Amino acid sequence: MTSAPLALPTTPDAWPDWVRERSAAELARAAALVDDLRANPPADPLAVLRQWDRATGHLGNVAALGSLFGNVHPATEVRDLADAAEQEAERVATGWGLDRALYDVFAALDDDAVAADPAAARLLAKVRDDFRRSGVDRDEATRARIAQVRERITELDQEFSRVVRDDVRTIRVTPDRLDGMPDDWLAAHPADDDGLVTVTTDYPDSVPVRMFARDQEVRRDLTVAFLERGWPATGALLDELFALRHELATTVGYADWPSYDADVKMIGEGPAIPAFIDKIAAAADEPMRRDLAQLLARYRRDFPDANEVPGYDYNHYAELVRVEDYEVDAQQVRTYFDFGKVRQGLLDVTGRLFDLRYEAVDVAVWHDEVTAYDVLRGAERIGRIYLDLHPREGKYKHAAQFTLTDGVAGTEGQLPEGVLVCNFSRGLMEHDHVVTLFHEFGHLLHHVLAGQGDWYRFAGVATEWDFVEAPSQMLEEWAWHADVLRTFATDASGTPIPAELVAAMRAADDYGKGIYARTQMFYAAMSYWFHADRAGDVVPDLTARMIELQERYAALPYLPGTHMFASFGHLGGYSSAYYTYMWSLVIAKDLFSAFDETDLFAPEVAHRYRDRVLVPGGAGDAADLVADFLGRPFAFDAYATWLAR
Repeated sequence: MTSAPLALPTTPDAWPDWVRERSAAELARAAALVDDLRANPPADPLAVLRQWDRATGHLGNVAALGSLFGNVHPATEVRDLADAAEQEAERVATGWGLDRALYDVFAALDDDAVAADPAAARLLAKVRDDFRRSGVDRDEATRARIAQVRERITELDQEFSRVVRDDVRTIRVTPDRLDGMPDDWLAAHPADDDGLVTVTTDYPDSVPVRMFARDQEVRRDLTVAFLERGWPATGALLDELFALRHELATTVGYADWPSYDADVKMIGEGPAIPAFIDKIAAAADEPMRRDLAQLLARYRRDFPDANEVPGYDYNHYAELVRVEDYEVDAQQVRTYFDFGKVRQGLLDVTGRLFDLRYEAVDVAVWHDEVTAYDVLRGAERIGRIYLDLHPREGKYKHAAQFTLTDGVAGTEGQLPEGVLVCNFSRGLMEHDHVVTLFHEFGHLLHHVLAGQGDWYRFAGVATEWDFVEAPSQMLEEWAWHADVLRTFATDASGTPIPAELVAAMRAADDYGKGIYARTQMFYAAMSYWFHADRAGDVVPDLTARMIELQERYAALPYLPGTHMFASFGHLGGYSSAYYTYMWSLVIAKDLFSAFDETDLFAPEVAHRYRDRVLVPGGAGDAADLVADFLGRPFAFDAYATWLAR
């Protein structure tokens, strides 16, 4: 890979012009290639496909720039410009998909002429399918309406994300009501002039407070504030978003949005989604009941008449179960996870596992807490990564990998560059956040390793969307292994985390799996039914439907007066497909079964996994990539065994 990394602006005031200029230049390159392809297509079918792929690569650069900097840049002006760039990229992509003259170019290509090149044949089939799904065969008025709908969907998705991102709520309490909080957290949250401590709904506040604060009212008030983010502003946005997705899907020939969305995923069909949700819910029923009985027994020591544990008390009492039944104290555990050591440990572990090196580079970034690294295999730079890992105002509130550029080899290619966007403490981390960091870094590795091929369409995390999470979920296993953790998890004196403590942590983590699985199925059911319900004559109220689905699937009861769905960001990007997290986990557990837990760094299996699952990106169907690695089709057995233990 000889391409140079992207040069970012070196001063804050240069960013607006840079966003304008880069997006305009990439849009112009894309448009020129497509205009030429439409008017004067090459005689060679492979040249047609190559030109189209380059055009979509340039357009993808605009969409990636918009999505990333619309979510992370500190300046509102830059975020707004980035959002506008993403909208324009979506508008152009919609226009291409509805362009009959452009479609005719691909419809006329001779399949036999590309059959000798499997990647090109795969690309041609997917391009034709893209046009079909876009509605290119509809009449002019319908195609115009489709364009309007797609543009509005992009706007609504961005507005939903912006409202959730910006709606940081707070509670203010006297210091004595924070009894139980870790000393380092208290030191970072001094009382103000009114003698009150401000606690926000951002994760570095909300997670530890709901876990450790002994004052039940504090836990309840913060939980309510957390669940009410986005409400009521996003209610109308989501109603319109779901209605327009349904209109789009039915217009191009599908029964509903889940059917349209599932058509290009491993699961294949929309109705297979609730069937999968019910399969997981049934498998998790007994583990959930076991978890709840253990939780309620502990809860009744403080509340003898209780018949259930409210959601605002779950994190606190689940932690007490872990401390008292499994002798795992999260406050003790976090003393081994200093952020700086964890970040370096992550790089060391993944470098060893996949035969990579990370070289810190001093380059321009968008915020002074962002760090950048070149990724090398041997002496060759194969990508660049950026780690943006701490919360700040106006930044994306969850954890995700964002693309800066997709990677493609060759003289007209570009280096893969990706960004990890998280919201971790700057000091000591909960182990759960360490696991999240490993998970998200798995996406980043997938993006870089799969950015060495010949086609933009198959670069990076370009597999079916219900497989995307599997490699990241599997990488979490390295954050649970004592021999791995002891290489970087040390306390202030430098003493590594004891192996016995890690064993207890794993046993404690097994507690709550049933509750977790059923909670995930509640989220997946919302994701599916909020969209599938649009096929009926009567559209249900979202709050009422959420309560109904929570009662059916979730382990924990509804907290009256709250609207969790209003800030459920996955309703944007994942739409009806939140089931994919659990679908991927089933595959991840099967993938991990190929590794020897006594030697997680064994080169033969690690490199075979790297080369057969990660490196191909979207060049093959996910089921085929997994089967190539495992030597058999993936199965449910490993997941079922893990869930039941």
